[in-house]
Amino acid sequence: MTELETYSTIALYSGMIVYAIAFVFYVVDLANRSGDAELAAASPAAGVKAAAGGTTTLTKPRQKAPAAAPRSRWLRAGFALTVLGFALHLVATVLRGIAADRVPWANMYEFALTATVAVVGIFLIVQFFVDLRFLGTLVTGLTLVFLGVAKVNYYVEIVPLVPALDSYWLVIHIIVAVLAVGFFTLSFGLSILQLLQARRASYLKAGQTNSLAFMGGFPNQVRLEDLAYRLAIIGFAFWTFTLIAGSIWAEAAWSRYWGWDVKEVWTFIIWVLYAGFIHARATRGWRGTRSAWLNIVSYAAVIFNFSVVNVFFKGLHAYSGL
Repeated sequence: MTELETYSTIALYSGMIVYAIAFVFYVVDLANRSGDAELAAASPAAGVKAAAGGTTTLTKPRQKAPAAAPRSRWLRAGFALTVLGFALHLVATVLRGIAADRVPWANMYEFALTATVAVVGIFLIVQFFVDLRFLGTLVTGLTLVFLGVAKVNYYVEIVPLVPALDSYWLVIHIIVAVLAVGFFTLSFGLSILQLLQARRASYLKAGQTNSLAFMGGFPNQVRLEDLAYRLAIIGFAFWTFTLIAGSIWAEAAWSRYWGWDVKEVWTFIIWVLYAGFIHARATRGWRGTRSAWLNIVSYAAVIFNFSVVNVFFKGLHAYSGL
């Protein structure tokens, strides 16, 4: 192991520790949301007191400490730690690339590094346009899982690129792919929350006010669905270019644009699923839970493509070094 690779590993472990702490802060924020919602449901806005003569007078509502302040402190702390974890994560990825003297995505370990840093980076950038910090639990949790699995099971020493990977079209292909996965991940998280909001609405109709109380602090179903749809469209645009760049790379590497390799087929399946999701919602009026489930199934195909196809299916893309 080279010195730079050692520093990369140290930065990665440090980033994972910071992500883990941020994850705890996000979870505490969710717990506070639940407690705040239950307290608000149990405390009336104003009390009514019966006077001795039979008349009623309004009493001053009980004062309680504002719940938003402590909750926002946990959320802000979690987000700040996510930024720090991302910086360490990015350093680990860059150092791996410098140590290898190439782009850091020649095997499963390196691709996991790059893909997860893209997911967290997009999560941070999106905050400049819309506040999605409530997805911090999902983003940091998934990042920890993938980094941990990649480090334990898929770590390999630095090796030179095989000839098929020595192409700038591969660089473009992977860059747009990881950007697409980043947007798909955020869209997936929003669809999960949309389903939870729908379930909470059914509980409220049945008079079960304490069920999924923490969802009271999240946007409503319509807002969550709209955000998930918009992010999926951006991801779909990147995934479309992933197919195009991959075909051009395949022609340069294997003298054909399409060969029905298992990886190529699954990339196309993902494209079809997201195209179906976008088309169904835009022209067929698929809204609500049907739309959310189609988005979730599409993201499940993305995870299957990375975690199962890359490992267990053999083909021209079997260059992971496993």
